Amino acid sequence: MNPVTAPKPVLLVALGGNALIRKGQKGTIQEQFENLRVPMRQIARLTESFRIVITHGNGPQVGNLMLQQECCPEVPRLPLEILVAQTQGQIGYMIESTLDSELMALGIVTQKCLVSLISYVVVDPKDPAFADPSKPVGPVYPEEAVPTLPFPVKKTPKGYRRVVASPKPVTIVEQREIRRLIAMDFVVICCGGGGIPVVREGRGFCGVDAVIDKDLASAKLARQVGIDIFCIVTDVPGVFLDYGSPEQRLLSRLCVREAETYLAQGHFPEGSMGPKVEAAIEFVRATGKRAAIGSIDDITGTVAGTSGTQITLES
Repeated sequence: MNPVTAPKPVLLVALGGNALIRKGQKGTIQEQFENLRVPMRQIARLTESFRIVITHGNGPQVGNLMLQQECCPEVPRLPLEILVAQTQGQIGYMIESTLDSELMALGIVTQKCLVSLISYVVVDPKDPAFADPSKPVGPVYPEEAVPTLPFPVKKTPKGYRRVVASPKPVTIVEQREIRRLIAMDFVVICCGGGGIPVVREGRGFCGVDAVIDKDLASAKLARQVGIDIFCIVTDVPGVFLDYGSPEQRLLSRLCVREAETYLAQGHFPEGSMGPKVEAAIEFVRATGKRAAIGSIDDITGTVAGTSGTQITLES
């Protein structure tokens, strides 16, 4: 009688926008596919030890779609929720096809099933974010055009841009399906761009004009589907204090209490590392398991705990 093999642990890898478009690039499809080879090669190897869920950002891609709408006024405008859905399909395809190629290169393609899932994320219509839209999206507008625009606009370092609400995720609608796919050892690509934001309307859902932070949605997903290791990858080696200054130092280990203190003191900016640390704290506090934040060039080391910033419940 063969011994029962314990199921592999479940790893969630949350890819930042730099997984597809690096700083200084135009973001051509060729560039995006080439950039994906680095993380997908590592994830392909990790499938031998883990069951894997992949989430991803979509900011540049949604921004490009909004810019295309501006350039072609004859075509009816699409609401933001539809643009998020479009980029989920686009990026899911790119991740899936690149990962498939890397699995094939390792000779294990026939053992793995991949699926990209269009994902809804429920938000609360009473979330305070709806009363004060603050998330910049889309193109930059000249100041003289601002009074004519049919949506709220704020001045940013880049210029005047549309702003939308960024509410907290409440629940992942497809969590049951994702759990089943994980149990069958599918590599699941989901919650792209934080998910399609929806509110409950009777027994169904209705899309809203908002964006959800990808890392916070990933943390919510990780809690709801039983993730064992939550790994956020970005374009820096980990979490730093005094980042960008001569005194900057990498925090290789953090307990939740320390992370909360540094976050409250304003060490991690809202537009960059702040949501990542917040997401890691939420996951670790709720599950007692490990989160990690590290470089897209060393996902393997970040997962193993030999690089990046490891965040745990206790020090």
